[in-house]
Formats: sequence, structure tokens, C-alpha cells
Amino acid sequence: MKTASTALLAAINAARGAPDAQLSYADCFLFMLQSGATCAWTNVDFPITFNGTLYSSAGPLVQGLKYKSSVGLEVDKQQITLAARATDLIAGAQALVAIQGGAFDGAIVQRYRVFLTVAPPSLTVIDGVLLFQGRVSTVDSVGRLKSQITVASSLVILDYDMPKNYYAATCQHTLYDTGCGLNRASFASTGALASGSTSTLIYWPGALATHAQGVILFSSGVNSGLRANVKSAVTGVSLTLMYPLPTSPSVGDAFTAYLGCDHTQGTCAKRFNNVANFRGFPFVPPPVMAY
Repeated sequence: MKTASTALLAAINAARGAPDAQLSYADCFLFMLQSGATCAWTNVDFPITFNGTLYSSAGPLVQGLKYKSSVGLEVDKQQITLAARATDLIAGAQALVAIQGGAFDGAIVQRYRVFLTVAPPSLTVIDGVLLFQGRVSTVDSVGRLKSQITVASSLVILDYDMPKNYYAATCQHTLYDTGCGLNRASFASTGALASGSTSTLIYWPGALATHAQGVILFSSGVNSGLRANVKSAVTGVSLTLMYPLPTSPSVGDAFTAYLGCDHTQGTCAKRFNNVANFRGFPFVPPPVMAY
């Protein structure tokens, strides 16, 4: 059941009782990214302010997320289409480039239907109703003009494997997350691409062997705002990326490189001095010892 405010119910009932009454609505989409940033867009041709959030009419066009009501614990999965221009940005990067780079991974998505009353020469927001809330499940495709994204309802968390913790030799934390407890900025180095760099090989005199399995974040150039995983590193020479960049970078493009971790106890102790937060169990006997 969807709840509505008294003001909205009164406006709808008044419109039903007056055949010539004008009542409009706008669909508003809110994306709350894992980075803490938010993207708010509406499908009408003017901006909408609702619940203290400004929904832009100049950003990418979003279509999808139908309203569905059912009984049970079935996970509702729907696909949305996000069409963007080269000038549409997410966290400083081109929208489609950022999505391909993982900016929407795990993002919470909300779709509101916001009702408006006609009050010439403008439209006034009455209130809105939440029609859908879920999380980005998969990015199915990213093209030159649009992206197809599958969004699952919040019940998808019931599909997570249980128990949450399991016994393994390597650490279960994600590097720099709240469980790990390390400050990402303390293990960051800034640099710029040197001559000869390609979409997979980054020449940089500041490269360290410890950057392997880490991440670089571009802060300028065509890949600005894009994160890339580092597969391997040669000290003082280069970083090799796990996957090619969507667009070839240019000499001088700035980035920040963060140290990586192989999640072993030795690396946690020597590289980060963080054994107190190590969440691995390297001394558990292997299964063969149980026989």
C-alpha cells in the first residue's frame, strides 16, 4: 500500500470532483551512489524541487521502473534506460563513462511520482508518492548514447549468502571500508601520465610495486572521475590496468593512485600496520585435516 499526504489526497479528490480541473504529475528519479553523491533527474522539461532535493531537467533522460504491487517475497527486477549526452556528467565524468566505470554499482534507486497543480504561469508541487525503491543490480550495456541498467527491489538483500562471515585465510574486508578502518587518503599518491601511456599501460615514475591490486582515480582529461583497477606495477616505470580504459588518455592527464592489498595477514601487517582489523583466519586447518 502506498501512503499519501493529506494535501495530496485532497487535491486528487478535488480533481475527481471537477471534470475541468487541471492536475499534472512528474516522474522523479533519485540515484544515491555508494560514494555518497546523489543524482536527481526528472522527465519533465523544468526542474522540480521535492523533499528538499532539486531534480534536474537538463540531465540524462531516465525511463522505466513501473509500479508493481504483489504479495510475497519475490524480488522484483526491472530494467531502466538512461540516455545521456556528452555534456551530461556524473561526479565530474561523462555520464555513460562513469556508469561503465562502476559509478552506479550498488546505488540505491528511488522513483517518485510528484503531483503538480496548475497555477499560471507556473506549476506548484503538491506532494509525491514513492513508486519504486531498489538497488542497481547489473549494468547490462553501455553504448554511445544510452545504458541499460537492471534494478532489483530492496528484497534482493534476502538473496545474499548466509552466514555473512565465513572462515578463510584471506581478509574478508574490502580495502579502506569501515571494517578495514584505513583512511584511503593516507595511502594516496598523485601523478600524471607520462609519454607512451595507453588505455591499459600507464607510464608513471611514481609507480610502486605496492600499487598492484589497487585503484587509480582520474581527476582530469577525458576519463576524469573514472576509477580503474591496477593489475600489476613496475616500480618507477608503469602501472598495468586490469581492463582497458573506455577512452585513450592523453599525456599529462592527472590521477590519484591508491595502494593495493592481496588481503593476506603479511601484507596487512607490513604494508598497512593494520593487523588489529585483519578479518582473515590463516591458521584454520584445511578441510583435509578433518579426515
